[in-house]
Amino acid sequence: MVLSGVYAIVDVTTLDRMGLDAVAFGRALLTAPLAALQLRAKDVSGARMSSLARELGALSRAASVPFFVNDRVDVALLVGAGVHLGQSDISPRDARELAERAGRPLTIGFSTHDEAQAAAALEMPIDYLALGPVFETTSKQRPDPVLGAERACRIADAIRARRSALPLVAIGGIGPSRFAELARGFDAVALIGALLPKASSNPAERAVALSSAFAGAGA
Repeated sequence: MVLSGVYAIVDVTTLDRMGLDAVAFGRALLTAPLAALQLRAKDVSGARMSSLARELGALSRAASVPFFVNDRVDVALLVGAGVHLGQSDISPRDARELAERAGRPLTIGFSTHDEAQAAAALEMPIDYLALGPVFETTSKQRPDPVLGAERACRIADAIRARRSALPLVAIGGIGPSRFAELARGFDAVALIGALLPKASSNPAERAVALSSAFAGAGA
């Protein structure tokens, strides 16, 4: 698969705390040429998760942007989305088996946090690999140790030496000031906080500006 640019994450917990509607936020982000859109909903009911996934999935398809559901293979299969899995989730192998039993296609992304996890992931049936946290992040209650840009890019180089076509996504504490450091090693950058509305811009404007900035950093 091709995955290049800003990988935008709709973090429902954060948006709820800010009083922002997740579907409206996702719709605004999709005005930019995104690499992908992900629904991250750690603390919501299954009913709300599936409802949000249906709405955001439909918007993503209309915008021709790949759509992923965080953690929940069942919801991903239900709405025809991809799934993004972490180290404590169902394994990519089991997710692939479930999809095959259901007779449904499934694009799988997988988070890794160090050299050993990244090496092990290369033996799994994944479609892209995420690595992080590259920098300090507040989006997780108990984040893994920070890698730093230099170490993250070294890991990315080692991955490319083994699976050159596998898209790589940097994640964790990333803002536009870090794009130049990461563009040489990664195809995409996953963003949460950097996309949230500030006093000077709305989500649509920020998404467009950040997409342009990362494209420029990799040019």
